[in-house]
Amino acid sequence: MSDASAAPRGSLPLGTLVAGCLAVCLAQIGLAIPATLNGLFQEHLHPVGSQLTWISDAFLLPVAVLELTFGVLGDLFGRKRLLVGGAALLCAGEVVAASASGIHQLWVGQALAGLGAAALFPTSLAMIAAGTHTGAERARAIAVWASSLSAGGFLAPLLGGITGTYGSWRSAFVVVAVLAAVSALVSLWLAGNSRAPEGRSLDLGGQITIGVGLFALLYAVIQGPTDGWGSAPVVVAFVLAAVFVGLFVAAERRARSPLLRLDLFHNRSFAIASVVAVVGMFSFLGTAYATSIRLGPIQHQSPMRAAFAFLLLNGITPVLTPLTSRLLHRLPARALLTAGLALIAAGDFLAAGLDVGDRNLTSLILPLGLVGIGFAFTVSSITATAVNTVPLPLAGMASAATNLLRDFGFTLGPAVIGAVALSQAASRVTSSLATSSSLDAGSKAAAHEVLREGGPLALNSVPAASPPGAARAYALDALGHGYAIGFVVCGSAALFSALLVVTALRGRTAEEGASRAQDGTERTALSMG
Repeated sequence: MSDASAAPRGSLPLGTLVAGCLAVCLAQIGLAIPATLNGLFQEHLHPVGSQLTWISDAFLLPVAVLELTFGVLGDLFGRKRLLVGGAALLCAGEVVAASASGIHQLWVGQALAGLGAAALFPTSLAMIAAGTHTGAERARAIAVWASSLSAGGFLAPLLGGITGTYGSWRSAFVVVAVLAAVSALVSLWLAGNSRAPEGRSLDLGGQITIGVGLFALLYAVIQGPTDGWGSAPVVVAFVLAAVFVGLFVAAERRARSPLLRLDLFHNRSFAIASVVAVVGMFSFLGTAYATSIRLGPIQHQSPMRAAFAFLLLNGITPVLTPLTSRLLHRLPARALLTAGLALIAAGDFLAAGLDVGDRNLTSLILPLGLVGIGFAFTVSSITATAVNTVPLPLAGMASAATNLLRDFGFTLGPAVIGAVALSQAASRVTSSLATSSSLDAGSKAAAHEVLREGGPLALNSVPAASPPGAARAYALDALGHGYAIGFVVCGSAALFSALLVVTALRGRTAEEGASRAQDGTERTALSMG
């Protein structure tokens, strides 16, 4: 039920629709824009070891951990406040990032911006849904919201490519900060307020335990290749992750209004669909991260050229949205999900076979195009698949739980692929240096020093005329090998998920599932948001 400050009953106010759509477009731009800039980050900030991975995950972690909690806060205290506050927080984070003098300040800016995005994603959709009063009107409004989300994924690489090529990486963050300020003002002036506090309460115990647990897990996975898997900080982080995930389970069993309904996982089909959500989305964002590192820090291509790759990965989804919506009406969601995951796997395996010295963008069209089409099918059907496996009264909670797990899979992508690729690259380049007969002792010693301080990416970026520059070819080969393995891991994860859907997932028919949504575009929006 909306409060008295909500818009009067009738059609959705245009101002609320504009504010919600602008907010979600902004959040998606903020999430996606750094991917085209990793090469510039490496060149100008000289991150060492796993520091580059944290730029992506500093934004993604708050979104994964806090998105559901911000949805509750909007219901309790008013969604307009969260829409304005989220945009303002994202603006502040982008300003901090744009003015960063080092990698640590950039992390802080990304984390602040991620907090803002975590508020904008659920609040914008809830505000638009709350302002509609018929199924047909809601479906149309959510279709516009979903299109705005897709537009953010399409615009982000263009903005990153243009500003990075003709300005600097700082310019990209400035542009997003300006958009965030505009979004905050539009929401303040135009958006109607709504809330639904009945039966809603914060699950502080669940939020704290899952936040600490996921952060500890990501820290261990990301820092493992740099610090050593047996090092004290990494071991302690793994232990903390296990302890706090256990505490989260205990907290959720006792919570009056749990962040995540654990009894959903008693349903075997939903549990399997949840695994598919995590692993499948890990595969996609791991692919995007590996592509970003290949084109940027490894090949030193311009952000504009990197933008081309991300248009293939992200830009296909909005183009195919009408088709995927129709397919969701006519086919079981599981069929579309299986096809999407299979296409992602095929694209990854093709990408793994690309020569690291191949800088032709045309070589990326087939592998990344397959991944982009596969993601369009997957993201439109993954929530529908999970929701169709549970009884109708649990459909809303199942959708929210799947979104949480999907975002966790997104967060794992850069962490795991960065860890795997850098571990493999470090091992290979060390072995190559040890057996090299073309390098003198001084060059080898200088190369080993760079490796100890910054890893293979740092060695690949040293000036060719410097003493360690003679070893750059070994670093390039090792990084190509490491990130090829990263693509294989992503492809294998997608293939595993596809096989799991085919062989183990049992759910309701497409017709039964269709009764839960007003139309396919609403389903697509829920799965994306």
